Amino acid sequence: MKGILLVFSLLCCGTLSAQQTITPEVLNQLEKQSESSSAERALRNAIQSVSINKMTLVPGNPQALDTWFSVEVKNSGITNQESSGRCWLFTGTNVLRQRAMKNLKIENFMFSHVYLFFYDQLEKSNLFLQGIIDTRKQDIDAQQVQWLMSNPLSDGGTYTGVADLVTKYGLVPKDVMPETYIANNTSEFNSHLKRKLREIAINLREKAAQGESVAALEAYKMEQMKVIYRMLTIAYGQPVKQFTWAPKDKNGKLLGEPKSYTPMSFYKEVCAPDEDLNADYVMLMNDPSRPYNKVYEIDMDRHVYEGHNWLYLNLDINDLAPLAIASLRDSVPMYFSCDVGKQLNRTNGLLDINNYDYDDLFGTTFSMDKRQRIQTHDSGSSHAMTLVAVDLDKNGRPTKWKVENSWGPTYGYAGHLIMTDQWFREYMFRVVVNKKYIPENILALLKQKPIRLPAWDPMFQEEE
Repeated sequence: MKGILLVFSLLCCGTLSAQQTITPEVLNQLEKQSESSSAERALRNAIQSVSINKMTLVPGNPQALDTWFSVEVKNSGITNQESSGRCWLFTGTNVLRQRAMKNLKIENFMFSHVYLFFYDQLEKSNLFLQGIIDTRKQDIDAQQVQWLMSNPLSDGGTYTGVADLVTKYGLVPKDVMPETYIANNTSEFNSHLKRKLREIAINLREKAAQGESVAALEAYKMEQMKVIYRMLTIAYGQPVKQFTWAPKDKNGKLLGEPKSYTPMSFYKEVCAPDEDLNADYVMLMNDPSRPYNKVYEIDMDRHVYEGHNWLYLNLDINDLAPLAIASLRDSVPMYFSCDVGKQLNRTNGLLDINNYDYDDLFGTTFSMDKRQRIQTHDSGSSHAMTLVAVDLDKNGRPTKWKVENSWGPTYGYAGHLIMTDQWFREYMFRVVVNKKYIPENILALLKQKPIRLPAWDPMFQEEE
């Protein structure tokens, strides 16, 4: 609105130059230069009835035929997040699933995603409302308050959310708490949940303005959390507290006597965690818009109020890739995220910078590099998957990578996506690596004080 008023004021004052606005003369020049040949008119007619990707797909890309990998972690069973933004949760539990199957000595197994997602939404609701209390003295137009009101919660997330939720609430098998329709189709219910949270938020601010104490505000918040909890149980079911379970073989035969578990005892037994999911892992980022070898922390980028903000070490891609390779060589898959929509061939699952020729179609170039794409919000981490394979040439250099996706077994290459190394360098953003695969000189960088970034930083992008 302020921008519109400014332009209106300038127009009234007569201070706009001929280069600042689209006058009839400028419009006439634009129209003249756009007069097209018969070939361009034919192209225009075609593109108005066919998708851009179909028009620009480069046929016969040889990369699409190469599905062999020299280093690969075998997996069993592709998950499907359906119409939800829970890729971060599927990816995190898929990594833990590999460990569970090994310990249980079974070929296939799934954790319940809706179980952990219930607590994710509960914790995010509390995080938002406590944030409203913490910012009660700020004007409602303050950037932090406006950011909170715009982002009360979402179904997206990051690795730190998985780590904090699992270590607080444990895990259960999928057959103990199956998916619900709303868990697979989150947007409609989320719109109602967010509306309720905003209503509670504005009531909290009004109570604060009337002089109510922090203790009173927090008591009111906890009363309202009962409403949020009830809404969540209607949508996702009552979380499992105790259950009886035994592993089964591929034919459904029980392998041993059923045992009684709590979610936490189940997690500790089947995953046998001899490590801290937060302290023993490092989120590595490749963000050329900021200095490398620095540690960054994004404010409010967490799932649990008392949990961990998203903290990452920014590395040059040439320093990051060998760490991922070291993990794969040891048959350990990783949480991985990228800008999946860029140059993705949805038919064969290939991610390659040469998949589509947009330049020739539009008669221009799209020449921003990775740093510039981040700075202009043109690119960022949008989707999490499980990094499971890399193909190395005779000199040990990566040529392509493979990820296990969560879009169902028929999507892409048998539920996977294959990335050329060129694409990996341009559009991968983060990978979570166990510290045992990271050399001491890089681990030493973690001792520096993190650079704190605001919640509205361009890198605050939850994977969906």
